[in-house]
Amino acid sequence: MDGSAGSFVAVRRLSGSDRAAAFHHSSSAEVVTGSSAWIGRGLSCVCAQRRDSDARLSFDLTPVQEECLQRLQNRIEVQYDSANREHQEALQALWCASFPGTELRGLISEQWKEMGWQGKDPSTDFRGGGFISLENLLYFSRNYPKSFQELLRKQNGDRAIWEYPFAVAGVNITFMLIQMLDLQAVKPRSLFGAVFLKLLSENDRAFDILYCITFKLMDQQWLDMHATYMDFNTVMKSTRRQLERELLIEDIQRIEDMPSYRLLGR
Repeated sequence: MDGSAGSFVAVRRLSGSDRAAAFHHSSSAEVVTGSSAWIGRGLSCVCAQRRDSDARLSFDLTPVQEECLQRLQNRIEVQYDSANREHQEALQALWCASFPGTELRGLISEQWKEMGWQGKDPSTDFRGGGFISLENLLYFSRNYPKSFQELLRKQNGDRAIWEYPFAVAGVNITFMLIQMLDLQAVKPRSLFGAVFLKLLSENDRAFDILYCITFKLMDQQWLDMHATYMDFNTVMKSTRRQLERELLIEDIQRIEDMPSYRLLGR
């Protein structure tokens, strides 16, 4: 993943009373305040480039936070390997969680398109998000199955004729969160990243939970905006801004305290 893109810098947190990715082919797509970073085959993620002045910001970490960040970075660095048995089993588990009772005919199969992969081999879509993007989808399916199935099957709301592809959207969400929180840096260079690491030190699954929150929030924004396939970039931009606002609320002590966590159903 491209580490040159970063997240916004905030100057203060908000009081408690306040509250990947475009799928169209475009070589000049611009989102938020910087150019988008491309992943996969023609997919872009909502990731703003860092201003030169941002590099001066730095946040010291406690030993616990350093350890938590290192564990998460170790996960982020793992690329999906179609020859790795553990990765194969995780992909099969995702299918079973997504379509219980339906036999998967192979790790390379036209069936995967039903889940929103671009082709019959999902491994080609993991290049942007790495193995952690598969882990995120699997965590979502196991811990919030009601919300997962609602999004997978597009069960809620007045849906567009041209909907976003579920699985590829999930990979882009992983990529966007990594960039927004600046998780590949040695230590946070934005207030958003610093706040998140405090949440991560309270719960080592905070990134996975934030992923689930983001996916559900993105879909809610999609419905509220009456979006279609070509609007995905705009929806992701709006989703990111809402996440940033929620991370700056003063009384957020746990990832579950984020207002959008209420959208998730088990």
